[in-house]
Amino acid sequence: MNGIALSTPQPARHESPTVKAQSLAYLIFERTDLDKAREFLTDFGLQVVKQTESELYLRGKDSAPFCYRVLRGEQNRFAGLAFRVAVRDDLIALSKLPGATAPCAVDYPGGGEMITLTDPSGFHVEVIFGQEQVEPLAYRPALPLNYDERPRINETQRPAIAPAEILRLGHVVLEVADFQATCGWYTRHLGLIPSDVQVLNDGSPAVTFLRLDLGDQPADHHTLAMAQGVMPVYSHSAYEVVDADAVGMGQRVLREKGWKHAWGIGRHILGSQIFDYWQDPWGDKHEHYCDGDLFTADKPTGIHPVSREAMSQWGQVMPASFTKPKITGEAIKAIVHSLRHSPDLTLKKLITLAKIFG
Repeated sequence: MNGIALSTPQPARHESPTVKAQSLAYLIFERTDLDKAREFLTDFGLQVVKQTESELYLRGKDSAPFCYRVLRGEQNRFAGLAFRVAVRDDLIALSKLPGATAPCAVDYPGGGEMITLTDPSGFHVEVIFGQEQVEPLAYRPALPLNYDERPRINETQRPAIAPAEILRLGHVVLEVADFQATCGWYTRHLGLIPSDVQVLNDGSPAVTFLRLDLGDQPADHHTLAMAQGVMPVYSHSAYEVVDADAVGMGQRVLREKGWKHAWGIGRHILGSQIFDYWQDPWGDKHEHYCDGDLFTADKPTGIHPVSREAMSQWGQVMPASFTKPKITGEAIKAIVHSLRHSPDLTLKKLITLAKIFG
């Protein structure tokens, strides 16, 4: 545990979770302009599956029928996340939780049955079973590096100038005020396991990286990451590409298209991904990444001190703008509410977080 002890019970794996989710299925956003959303997301590297007057579905290159759903709405916001389960009994078990809906068929691409839940921070969570997978799409292989066997003699390295080819949705990061209850909900009901935790000086968790429990099958270092914040908000989502050249070419294309850069390129310490972050038209961050860590269920949790410098091995130190909240009247009300009602947020902790990340 790196000589650091947690002062609070979460994050911790649950001995007998309700179910063990098998994957992060898709994310849901509301947007006032579907065409503008489509423009950014296709420049980012996702591919359109279906678009109507009210909905937009996009996919990566893997066998998931879609990984990104956009609903036309009156506001621009993150609207929820979805997990996939392996058997229908898991869906039935989750449907018995307080506030859960009964299983129902869906008309999303791929079909299947779904229930909806609400986590303790108010995030909308869908759980889907029986979704039909689709034929994976071809993508360029990782470029060979010219060392050891020297595979490239009298040849050059010239990847196409094109949007990064998104292989799949990797993870989503959320900020919450009620950290203990929310983190405990995902470990208890969806079987997520903490891979690494970054803690404040008092030992309380600041960020936890949660992975799927797939037993002996390797899982991404994190599928859901959760940060102690001042209110429940979306931080960013991440999409895997084949290699560092894809990350770099994605940056070139997005920069030439005029989109706003957020942070990168660099390599994370926890998770090890080579990363690059971009903002969509509404300021929501989307990450290209490659070369992430994979853990089996028996890998123990690591505990580490938190700092902006601890977020990357090389590259730019995480800029303050990356985590700076949007200060609006609603945000101020939410912060005041959290200080009054959240057992995990105090004025002292708020000041500490502001010093680290503000």
